[in-house]
Amino acid sequence: MSPTLHDRIDASLARALSAQRLAGSPPHLASAVRHAVFPGGGRVRPLLTLSTARACGDDAPGLSDAAAAAVELIHCASLVHDDLPIFDDALQRRGRPTVHAVFGPQVALLAGDALIVHAFDFLAESAGGHADRAIAMTRALAAGVGMPSGIIGGQAWECEPRVDRAAYHRAKTGALFRASVELGALAAGHAPAAWRAVGDHLGAAYQLADDLQDVLGRGEEAGKPVGQDLRLGRPNAVVELGVGGALQALARTVQDAEDAVPACGGRDGLIRLVRAIAARLVPDRALPEVRVPASAAG
Repeated sequence: MSPTLHDRIDASLARALSAQRLAGSPPHLASAVRHAVFPGGGRVRPLLTLSTARACGDDAPGLSDAAAAAVELIHCASLVHDDLPIFDDALQRRGRPTVHAVFGPQVALLAGDALIVHAFDFLAESAGGHADRAIAMTRALAAGVGMPSGIIGGQAWECEPRVDRAAYHRAKTGALFRASVELGALAAGHAPAAWRAVGDHLGAAYQLADDLQDVLGRGEEAGKPVGQDLRLGRPNAVVELGVGGALQALARTVQDAEDAVPACGGRDGLIRLVRAIAARLVPDRALPEVRVPASAAG
């Protein structure tokens, strides 16, 4: 039986953070890095990477597996940093204590930094005979992480006296979704331009859902504190659009993501993934507009 996409992601992350690769690290740092990544959440971003690669032919699976792991390592790093006392001061993530709650803020800060560096190192190490692809992938990943419009740029908007909500959300949430699909296409030797809109729309949908979750969700469902945007004075689409407006915007954005999937052999499978992601974005009671049959998530 061929491995599922989840199996491939798990195996690639295990290789990236193997005992051999972490050997010699300060023990608390190594433990904090693994705490940040395992057992993990929905692995939505690496699933997008592998699904895009598969839709494009996936002719270099070792490279696409490494890309999926790199995307997830970056995402986990962003969560570690986001939870720190200097930002959200969150004590729970994915239903368990955050990294800084267990290891302290100093180790947590370094763990997030280490995960970012490790992501790029693992991607470069896995280039094999596809150096040109790996270079393009490195640049796409860097754009999703850095400034002006990557995760770091997005986080920095929280430090400004006035926040541009659209720019903030595009950078903090949308940038890594775009990078996820770009890396999948590039890993399979395809130009990423046709896939960018899929990532952009999915990133926007995910942020709308996160805003709804922050207002409507319960902590046990979200696996993290809710009500943070109001408490910290952060931009939130529900405040701007109302619950009904945010739900309608989410439904439209999910449809836009489906419509943006390019014509290819794996189009139907990628659309099923988009629908499955939509179905789990916010509490069931809040999102009848984008609920899909259980079979669509298969």
